[in-house]
Amino acid sequence: MRWLITGAGGMLGQDLRTVLAGEDVVALTRADLDITDPAATAAAVAGADFVINAAAWTNVDGAESDEEAATAVNGHGAANLAQAAGKRLIHISTDYVFDGQANTPYPEDAPQAPVNAYGRSKAAGERAVLNAGGYVVRTAWLYGEHGPNFVKTMLRLAADRETLDVVDDQQGPPTWSFALAQQVVALAGAALDGRAAPGAYHGTAAGSTTWFGLARAAFAEAGLDPERIRPTTSDRFVRPAKRPAYSVLGHDRWAGTGVAPLPEWREMLAEAMPALLR
Repeated sequence: MRWLITGAGGMLGQDLRTVLAGEDVVALTRADLDITDPAATAAAVAGADFVINAAAWTNVDGAESDEEAATAVNGHGAANLAQAAGKRLIHISTDYVFDGQANTPYPEDAPQAPVNAYGRSKAAGERAVLNAGGYVVRTAWLYGEHGPNFVKTMLRLAADRETLDVVDDQQGPPTWSFALAQQVVALAGAALDGRAAPGAYHGTAAGSTTWFGLARAAFAEAGLDPERIRPTTSDRFVRPAKRPAYSVLGHDRWAGTGVAPLPEWREMLAEAMPALLR
C-alpha cells in the first residue's frame, strides 16, 4: 500500500512521516507539490492508495489581508485533492470553521459558521472533501516537536522573562500533533477496512483549558514555577483575525470505528513534554 502525505514538511506532516516510517510513503512538502495546481495534484495522487492532506495556509492573521491566497490553498487546493482522491482522502481541518459561541462541545455535524477569513477558507475545503465522499479530521490548539507552536513559545520565553501574561478567556483542547498523527493513520486503516464511514471526525484531546491554563501546565511539566504565568484577557492582545472564544469539539463519531478518541489533554501534554524540551 502506498501513502501520500501532502504538507509533509509541517508540524503534523513530519509526525505523520514518523508514524508511517517503514511503510511505502510519498511525502511531499510545499516545494514538492503545489496543491493549487489541479494537474500536478492529480498526477501526485494517481499512484497513491490513500492520501492524507496536511498542507494548509496556517497564517490566521495573514488570511485577513489575503483571503484569496488562503482560500487558494485551504479551499481550492483541498478541492483538487478531493477530486483526485475522493474517498481515499483524509483532509485536516480546524475548529475555526465554527463560530466559537457555544458552551458545550461542538458535534461533528454542527453547522459551519466561521468568524474569520482563515475559517472561511478551511470551511470551503471541508465542503469540497465531504462532497467528494472523503474524510475530514478537525483539530484545535495543536502543538508538537516540529515547528513553532504555543507550548514551545512559552517554554522559550521562560528563559527571557520572569513573568508572562497569557489570555484566560478562550477555551480549547490542547492537542499533541504526534498523537493526532497516530489517530489519523488509524482512521485511514478503519476507512480501508470499512469500519469508518466518510465524513467529519474530531481529532482533539479530551477535556479543555484556557491558554493561561495550558501555559501553567507546560511550566509545571517542564519543572518551572507556574506562578510565573499571569492571567489576562484577549482585549489586551488585539489581532487582525477574530479568534473563537470556545473551541471544544465532541468526539461521538469515533464510536464503532475501532479507533479511540484522543486522551485527556493534560495526560497528553505530560507524554509530549520530553520531545518539546529537546
